[in-house]
This record gives sequence, structure tokens and C-alpha cells, in this order.
Amino acid sequence: MDADDRFMWMALDLARQGRGRTSPNPLVGAVVVQGTEVVGTGYHQAAGSPHAEVIALKKAGEKAEGATLYVNIEPCSHHGRTGPCTEAIIKAGINRVVAAIQDPNPLVSGRGFTRLREAGIKVKEGVLEHKARRLNEVFIKYITAGMPFVGIKVAMSLDGKIGTMAGESHWITGDKARQFVHRLRDQSDVIMVGIETVLKDDPRLTTRLEGGEGKDPVRVIVDSNARLPLDARVVEGSPSSGAILAVTDQAPPDKCRILEDKGVEIITLPAVKNRVDVRALMKKLAERELTTVLVEGGGTLNFSLLEQGLVDKLFVFIAPQIIGGEKSPTPFAGAGIESLSKAWTVEDLEMKQFEQDLLLIGYPVPSKDSSRSAAGLNISGDRSN
Repeated sequence: MDADDRFMWMALDLARQGRGRTSPNPLVGAVVVQGTEVVGTGYHQAAGSPHAEVIALKKAGEKAEGATLYVNIEPCSHHGRTGPCTEAIIKAGINRVVAAIQDPNPLVSGRGFTRLREAGIKVKEGVLEHKARRLNEVFIKYITAGMPFVGIKVAMSLDGKIGTMAGESHWITGDKARQFVHRLRDQSDVIMVGIETVLKDDPRLTTRLEGGEGKDPVRVIVDSNARLPLDARVVEGSPSSGAILAVTDQAPPDKCRILEDKGVEIITLPAVKNRVDVRALMKKLAERELTTVLVEGGGTLNFSLLEQGLVDKLFVFIAPQIIGGEKSPTPFAGAGIESLSKAWTVEDLEMKQFEQDLLLIGYPVPSKDSSRSAAGLNISGDRSN
């Protein structure tokens, strides 16, 4: 591994520390190297806070003069919540900038590199590009498509059931697997379920990591007719997040007003086949700068999202149990498909193990014979982040 790769790995590792905190901004890490010595590091911690490059340059101080800056995404050249990083880099006397990818944001998109070159700074692009694209898959989807990055979490038995015929589903997986799910919640802007999940399980939809750490995502319940019980645990809320009920105009106005009085936000959306238009819902969430959605719903919601090309990533836990039963629920219900030639394939599969449970992580892609459009954009590269 050459020096550029080695220091870019360091920048990527730093960037990961901001997961779940930087939305709608990308994950960014920066490393300042003088000769072979690392003299400054930083990562972007939250939208509106100093950018990674500025933090790293401040730590480097006078040692930044003539040094090389490694950063996993093109430095910004525009005024946003903070000033342009390109000017800070030029002022610090950096001699060379090594970046992994160009910023897909049209406000930047190569302008940062151009500004640096105009100032006489050497620029090298494309170092560990595949890794960098995968790390910022959420940001790339959001900034280029104007839609949130959607992941579906499923916990099922070895025979593909997410509950018994009587509706029991607690707990299919073990403690270690559930802690991983809470880390996913901590890193997500939104957790989404359908009303059937609420009626069956009465979940809190909060983050419960060991030690009480973590943030709660905004909780979204898809509920066309506002059937949400007034005493549901999700209505009680959490100190750090709100609850949104996505309904259609079929929802009883009186019930909606009562829920609003209890602190639930009501969003009325168009209906598609008498159900909430989930594509319209995703657009609404993106408008609020909510860039990543973790879906923990049942088969009906899951299939609806998949069918409309809205699913970017799958997290499928498989527990060593056999449940059986023709009426036992499965992760993807709906109408299904008639021909295997129209089935989705799941690409770039990665497997993890949590005690007795297996986790498969992958990216669903519709078949070439299908008229469905893929949710994911061409964010090529290794997906092991």
C-alpha cells in the first residue's frame, strides 16, 4: 500500500466517526501530512459545525505550510452553513491535496478542485474512490436524486418467516443482533413502520444502545386511515425525536386532531390504491433534509417500497429457527411476481455473524425483464462499509 492509499484510509476511518450526525452533509475526514508525519486530523461532526479540513488545518497550525492534505471528498468552494474550505486550504499554505471523489453537489462538483489548482496547489483525485463512494452512499443518493437513502431491516427464521401464524415475533434474533439494529437506528434520520406493525407489536421505535447512548430517529408511521391507538407507546414520544403519522384524506379529521394534540405530526399525502403514496412520503422527508430512512415494517410496506424502486439497501437477519405455517408472515408480501425472470437480485452481498444469528447485507436490483426502476444510483465500488 502506497502512502496516498494509507493516509486516505486514515481519512475514511475518521469520516466514519460522524455517521448518523452529519445529515444532510457528507461524511468527511481529513489528514494533514508533513513529509511522513501526520500533523493534523479532523472529521465533520455535525451540519453547521466546522468541516473536517478546517479542523485538521487548525490542529496542524504552522506545520500545514507545504504539507499534503488528504480528504475523502472534494473540499467545498461555496458559502453554506460555514465558509469555503478551499480558501482555508489556500491560506494555510497546503502544497498538495489528495481526494477520493468529486463532490456530487452541483454547488461544488469540480469547482473546489479548480479553485485549488488556480491557486497553484497540486490536486490528485480518485484515491480509494470505490471505498469513498460507498461510505457516502447516503449523501450521494440524497444530493443527486433528491430522495433519502432507504434501508430495510428484516429479522426472519431460517424458513423465511418474520412471525408465527398468531403474530408473535419477539424475539426471533438474539441480543447481539438487536444491538446492531439499535446502532442502525442511531445512524438513521428516520425509522419507518406501517400501522400493522404498531397494532401488533406496540413498539417504541427508539434507540436503546448499551450504556444509554445514541440518538432517537424521527419516527414515521404509515397509516392511511389514522388507526394509530391514542395510547400507543410511539405516541408518548421521546425527548429527542418526534412522531409523524402519514395518512391519506381518508383519515378521520377528528382522530387526526386528537393525535396532533398529543404531539403527533400529521402529514396528509395522496393515495395510491387506497394506501399512502410512499414515494410522495419519501420526497416530503427529503425536503426536511432527512437523508436516511430505516424501515422496520412488515411485508406489505416492505414490498410496496421495493416494488416502487425505493429500496437502496437490505439488512436481513436469519435466525436458526423454523416457524412454518402457510399463514405465517414473510418479509415481503404484496402481490409478488409471476415469473422468476422478474425477480429482484441482491448484489454485493456481505455476511456478518452475531452469535447464532446471520446478517446478510446487500443492494436490491430489479431484473432486466422488469419495468421497475432501481432505487440505487450508480454508486460503484466495494460496499463493505
